[in-house]
Amino acid sequence: MNLPRSIVVVFAVVLATASWVCAETGAEGWLRYAPGGHETAARYEAIPNIVISLGNSEVLNSAKGELVRGIGSMLGKPLRAGQNVPAENALVLGTLKDVQKHFPEVKPRRPLQSDGFWLRTVQHGSKKYWLIIGGSDRGVLYGTFVLLSQVAQQQNVNDLDDVEVPSAPIRWASQWDNLDGSIERGYAGRSIFFDSGAVRNDLTRAGQYARLLASVGINACAINNVNADPRVLSADFLSQLVRVAGAFRPWGVKLALSVDLSSPVAVGRLKTFDPLDPAVAEWWKRTVDQIYTRIPDFAGFVMKADSEGRSGPSQYHRTAADAANVIARALKPHGGILMYRAFVYNHHLDWRDLKADRAKAAYDYFHPLDGKFDDNVVLQIKYGPIDFQVREPASPLFGAMQHTNEAIELQVTQEYTGQQRHLCFLAPMWKGILDFDMHVNGASPVKQIVEGKTWRRPFGGFNAVVNVGLDENWLGHPLAMANLYSYGKLAWNPDQSAEEISAEWTRLTFGNNPRAVETISGMLLSSWHTYESYTGPLGVGTLTDIVGSHYEPNVDSAEHNGWGQWIRADSQGVGMDRTIATGTGYIGQYSPEVQKKYETLAACPDELLLFMHHVPYTYVLHSGKTVIQHIYDSHYDGAEKAAGLVGQWESMRGGIDEQRYAEVLKKLNYQAGHATVWRDAVVNWFFNKSGIPDMKGRIAQKR
Repeated sequence: MNLPRSIVVVFAVVLATASWVCAETGAEGWLRYAPGGHETAARYEAIPNIVISLGNSEVLNSAKGELVRGIGSMLGKPLRAGQNVPAENALVLGTLKDVQKHFPEVKPRRPLQSDGFWLRTVQHGSKKYWLIIGGSDRGVLYGTFVLLSQVAQQQNVNDLDDVEVPSAPIRWASQWDNLDGSIERGYAGRSIFFDSGAVRNDLTRAGQYARLLASVGINACAINNVNADPRVLSADFLSQLVRVAGAFRPWGVKLALSVDLSSPVAVGRLKTFDPLDPAVAEWWKRTVDQIYTRIPDFAGFVMKADSEGRSGPSQYHRTAADAANVIARALKPHGGILMYRAFVYNHHLDWRDLKADRAKAAYDYFHPLDGKFDDNVVLQIKYGPIDFQVREPASPLFGAMQHTNEAIELQVTQEYTGQQRHLCFLAPMWKGILDFDMHVNGASPVKQIVEGKTWRRPFGGFNAVVNVGLDENWLGHPLAMANLYSYGKLAWNPDQSAEEISAEWTRLTFGNNPRAVETISGMLLSSWHTYESYTGPLGVGTLTDIVGSHYEPNVDSAEHNGWGQWIRADSQGVGMDRTIATGTGYIGQYSPEVQKKYETLAACPDELLLFMHHVPYTYVLHSGKTVIQHIYDSHYDGAEKAAGLVGQWESMRGGIDEQRYAEVLKKLNYQAGHATVWRDAVVNWFFNKSGIPDMKGRIAQKR
């Protein structure tokens, strides 16, 4: 039978599309550029067939190539590339200075920062131009990704006048990759950067990762573990790092490294790494100069020191400022930055000392050093005072460093929040921290402090531990990519809501079907509280195995050791007394306004009660429940909600490609079972400890 050629073509397209949908692995993340069909092509018919780049840099070429790729895939419209603005409708890419040579009437409403962009449509007679204008080439690339995102979400792009600038100059990602190819706290396969003590021969994956990072505005990536191997600063390793920088560069992502303070001894063969020794300063200068000779766009260093057994300035009776400044001064002539982690504490605390408190450590150590760091040092502060727990208060250190640059450290990899075997969307938690008002200079939410706005600091921003791996879908769980996407979006604009971000990610990842967007976005938004409910509610901590995997339930591991994640549970009550009046005094590290929020039982919010106070199990919460009954109810409710995620996902059968549908369903079924394991372990532990029965009779009445 001879079919008309048009029918054959349509049939072939349908088959190709169906095959593509069924074969999705998650490798493209949110950059799927899924074909939209005839209706979508008709909606965007006005988009021109030609793209002009007013420049020839690697980054501009990436932007142009991304437009060709995205428009071609989504609309079935091949774009011609050109160099000169034509007398026809066109997409035009360029920096503001270059665009204004051809469109002198174009003047932004507000100044474009270097990474900012302006999407603008202009009419010249009968000709219409879609302008993607950047404050820099990288800004053009960011604008390109946003325009493609708008098309992917089927938004109107016919009349544009959108200016966006990033919240802060530092928007970094960190990987805790080891040179042998393993990844500390990584849950998605081996390193995309290293194997067998060297940089991988094939860095294709590294370039793809840089593309994903660039698409959400991340501008640098530290590729190795903060427990750094000094060899990364050896002369023979530099040529290998040059290759990684080359894979990043087309996407405007700068290479950064985590470094060990003892490197002058371990690599440089000096007899000391005392930061005040002139020979040490000269070694850092010489080493940094060599890096910039080969990698002129190098971003800088991340440093972990005097923490969990790492080398530090205390070995020479020096301070963190001494250590940071000697390296920062080597970086400064090149525009480099040192991110100094504030994760410094004693992990050999005496658990019998009721005044000992790990939560106080960062403030106690760093607050006296405020104003002593050079202006290209950024103090990198974990969002809470302990260690990436499922819920913590905002670190008081954010409000204590008026004369020091600050960045917030977040964790995309789910070390304490289910390790990508559980769905736990972290944007709502991050938003709670970023929006929290520290009351240190009028209204001063954490986001404005780390942006540098509260105290007019030259630098500030964000760094998140991501830990993608060789798993095809990057993070091991298809829905975990929502956390990476959300991190980038919040680093760019922390005013954006978790609801907006989750819906946006869902549309880009699974399509624009309203039911899919509502269902999947709803699952994401409920998942953090669900995870918290069946692990560690009321601010008690995650109650996991803190001396082991950080994954399985193990309440006992929190107590009777030096790590300081104690919950002070006994037969009468539970919780850390961190009050000024009777406890460790931790609450006194906050401003007076915040102290009022936490110091008294009457004022303290239930969700942080056990972080701030030790109370009897019979203490009645604001909710009207006793503490012990809340613990029981929370764990049963959380496990039930985890099981409910399975049914919600099953309602999407047929609306999502089979491969990702099956993979997520398997993960959710596992999570439902493991949530029950968590429930039973924790409620039985507290029943055995307290002897107080569950009012609803769900726990075996035996001790």
